[in-house]
Amino acid sequence: MPDDIQVSNRLVIPAAELSWRFSRSSGPGGQGVNTTDSRVELSWNLLGSPSLPPALKERAADRLGNRLIDGVLTITASEHRSQLRNREAAQARLAMLVGEAIAPPPRQRRPTKPSRGSVERRIGEKKRRAQIKRNRRGDVD
Repeated sequence: MPDDIQVSNRLVIPAAELSWRFSRSSGPGGQGVNTTDSRVELSWNLLGSPSLPPALKERAADRLGNRLIDGVLTITASEHRSQLRNREAAQARLAMLVGEAIAPPPRQRRPTKPSRGSVERRIGEKKRRAQIKRNRRGDVD
């Protein structure tokens, strides 16, 4: 049976909140591709989850808005030939997506201006380049 998904130090998604679906996968697998249900769909009701605090729920819903269907986040994995490896891939992808979605926003960048010395160096270099190019020209009189 699937385990709980560890998203961060403080957040764990219980296995009871996860919904699994399996189907036949396309792609490599030889004859077995027609007989085994190796494609995995992992669904988690983000908006209805009691394990996610309201503030984090709001932030995650904001960031994952285009991926949610009626508040449910669905991950599909079919890159491996075995169902077990696709389950593990789907769990890892869900943990990564939710972890990025609940991460706090980055600190605001404090605008700075270039130092006087760096401005003088830049202008001095421009003048040197211009002089070099001027010296390459022949007098066309």
